[in-house]
Order: sequence, then C-alpha cells, then structure tokens
Amino acid sequence: MQVGICLPYSEPGITRKMLVEWCRAIEDGPFGAISCGERISGADAMEMRAMITAAGLLTSRVRIVPTLYVLPMHDAVWAAKEVATLDVLTEGRVDVVVGTGGRPGDYRAVGADWATRNQRLPEQVATMRRTWAGELPFEGSEPIGPKPVKTPRIIGGFAGPKAIAGSAKWSDGLYAFSITGEAGEVKQKLDWYDGGWKEVGKKNKPWKIGGFWYSLAANAEAALRKYTYDYMIIAGHELATQTSNAMTMFDPGRILDAMRAMKATGIDELYMVPASIEIAEVKKLADLVAKI
Repeated sequence: MQVGICLPYSEPGITRKMLVEWCRAIEDGPFGAISCGERISGADAMEMRAMITAAGLLTSRVRIVPTLYVLPMHDAVWAAKEVATLDVLTEGRVDVVVGTGGRPGDYRAVGADWATRNQRLPEQVATMRRTWAGELPFEGSEPIGPKPVKTPRIIGGFAGPKAIAGSAKWSDGLYAFSITGEAGEVKQKLDWYDGGWKEVGKKNKPWKIGGFWYSLAANAEAALRKYTYDYMIIAGHELATQTSNAMTMFDPGRILDAMRAMKATGIDELYMVPASIEIAEVKKLADLVAKI
C-alpha cells in the first residue's frame, strides 16, 4: 500500500513558501502521491487545478492526483484537456478522481446544474476518454490535444452504496473515504464497488484508494475538530458538532493503527488528509508510514 498526502487547500495561511515546503517534504519522504480537493466556496479555498499543477512542477517522483474533480461543474472536453496537459507536464504521473461533490452552492456559483449532476457524470467520463483517444468532438473539428503521456486512470469518488456500485460501470477504481478513519467503513464501500464491478463483468483489477482526516500538528486535537466542524457545517450545526466530537485521528498511535487496518482492506493507496498547514503534518506522518 502506497501512502499519499492531500495538500491543504481551504485553510488560511496557504502561501507559495508553504506549498514549496510541503511538496519538497512529500517528494523526499516515503509517499507515493500528492492529491488536492476541489472547492469553490470558502474565504481561503484555493483553486484545485492551480494547486495540483504547482505540485506537479515542484516534484518529479510522486504521482499527482486531483481528489476530486467535481466533474459536473466542468465542461468535460476542457477537463480532459486540463488533465492531459497536467500529465504531459508531469511526464505521465497523473490519475484523476471524479465525483459529484456535495455543495450545491458551488454549482450555483459557477452556473452549473446541480439537479442533473448524477445523470451527466457517466457521459462526461466517456467524453474525457474519447478526447484522450483523439476522437473529435464534432465533425470537422480540429484535434483536441495534448495527448496524455499515459492514459490517466479515472477513479470514482462516492459515499452511498448505489452511487458506488454504479460507478463501477465507467470507472477504473474507487476512492473510498472514511472521515473518522474507520477501516470497516472503507471495506464496506469496497465491497459495494466489487459487487458493481462483478455485475458489469469486468475482469481486470480495479484501483482502490482509501483515505481519512488526521492531524499531527502541535495542537492536533483542536485542529482536527475545527477542520471537521468547518468542513461539515454545510450539513448543519448538529451534524458538524457530532462529527467533530467523533474525531480521534489526532493521536499518533491511533493513526498508525488506522493505517495498518486500512492496509488490511486490500487498498492500493491511502490518501491522508491533514487538518492544518503545519509542515509537521508531513514530517510526523512520514515517521508513522515507516512503521506500517
């Protein structure tokens, strides 16, 4: 199991210096990938594509994986071109996680339709694949380039059983996330996905990713609880408070146990999502990764 780290992207204090320091520490550490999430709303929320491109140019070894493109907020041909360009600039190190997200306000802010997001996503994925294969978007069109160095995997990122099983029809794998770091939750999602994979008759092996929120900052417990509450407040104060109070992945021993349990689920990668911009989130995690 490889371990990747999600860049901070919605916390205050993100600067060029901070991004360079993080990317260098991840590149020099025992990590296999850098990821980054996508948000439109948020006073400090950075733009995912800019962040992930910068990370790609600041590194030469680790894979670069947007987690996730909220694809129905985008034009699929444009997204395919963006991902292909990133793959060229990183010399073939890109995969991409796609999903529908959970923020109606983000859709509204960019003029995208929230109501049809689930129906549109599979065809958008097909459009991306056709674009990478060199198919023209319409008769008489000029070619849409560039061509990726390697065709990126398209991984589905969903939470519910129906969406997860259904995504097996068009995806190359699943990003199964547990906010609280419960391996059992990740395993359940993988089982739903495997059921969908089997139902559509795919014979190759899907790429499986797990993930959870954590903090190893100086004030790790407070940082993780605040990060969780701020992220979840869109679902209401009560749920945000309950989820924040349930967080335990601020203790190094618990984090190590959780990573080991995640490995036992059979995932190929584990993406760790830090609660702060402190570089200790990377350096202390590196020490734990060596013990998995």
